[in-house]
Amino acid sequence: MALTIGVDVGGTKVAAGVVDDRGTILEKVRRPTPSTNPKETAETIAEVVDLLKGKYEEVAAVGLGTAGFVDETRSTVLFAPNLAWRDEPIKEKVESLVGLPVVVENDGNATAWGEARFGAGRGENFLVLVALGTGIGGGIIINGELYRGRFGIGAEMGHFRVVPDGRRCGCGNRGCWEQYASGNALVHEARDLARVAPAMAGRLLELGGGRPEGISGPEVSQAAREGDKAALECFRTIAHWAGQGLADLSAILDPGAFIIGGGLSDAGDLLLDPIRAAFEDALTGRGHRPLPDIRIAELGSAAGIVGAADLARVRPFQDVIV
Repeated sequence: MALTIGVDVGGTKVAAGVVDDRGTILEKVRRPTPSTNPKETAETIAEVVDLLKGKYEEVAAVGLGTAGFVDETRSTVLFAPNLAWRDEPIKEKVESLVGLPVVVENDGNATAWGEARFGAGRGENFLVLVALGTGIGGGIIINGELYRGRFGIGAEMGHFRVVPDGRRCGCGNRGCWEQYASGNALVHEARDLARVAPAMAGRLLELGGGRPEGISGPEVSQAAREGDKAALECFRTIAHWAGQGLADLSAILDPGAFIIGGGLSDAGDLLLDPIRAAFEDALTGRGHRPLPDIRIAELGSAAGIVGAADLARVRPFQDVIV
């Protein structure tokens, strides 16, 4: 049984797991991320890897998944928004510390690969993962292969612009998709509604402690599950933008399935049903083409670890194949 370690490197935590060739996590550990110090971040990654490989001597390689731009050789992080990594040769650094081959991958790509291999995308060779979280991440599988683009930084779909000169985005542009169809966008809609129509948003305000600023994602989801009209309206607004974005992606990529992950996917059909409706309404050539399936991701927060570990096992651009 070939074992590899997958590491999900985020702005607040480093989570790692030993993964077998069936996508099963055998053991998992996590540590806080020293996000402002590149040297300490590498050492923290090495610490969790050493802890796991000390228990599983069969471990043969390590996959690192991280938000940000990873170069085409899957070795250098060009830019990470939540870490102090700029042109960071993290593959070389971690390999020197742990003594194992290392592959570095964008976290959206790793998640997409995990879902394609072991989750909701099994059996589908053309799929798009869309992670609706704080922002929007994603990954693209074309003919069974992970699409990275010429320079390794493809599939940053949260930053295609849907509203010219729209809301300012953390990437520096305005009108990006994630400003209208993400977890942050859901909270923005709920707080804005509570300010302009407090009578309508009474339940949201109650859950938020009486202040619009107290409303966060869990409160909106709770109110929506209770049938609150204001919360459901917020979900419909987000789903409208999400469905339109999926329709545009479908026009370009023609996938067989969209896998919806990220924190917003926990809302299930509250989100999925209006997304499907908006998608079908916006799809070019509707009524004259097959429709891709739109389904919820299955692996949850484990997808990045599982995907990164499996990409360390199957490495078409590297010499070592476990």
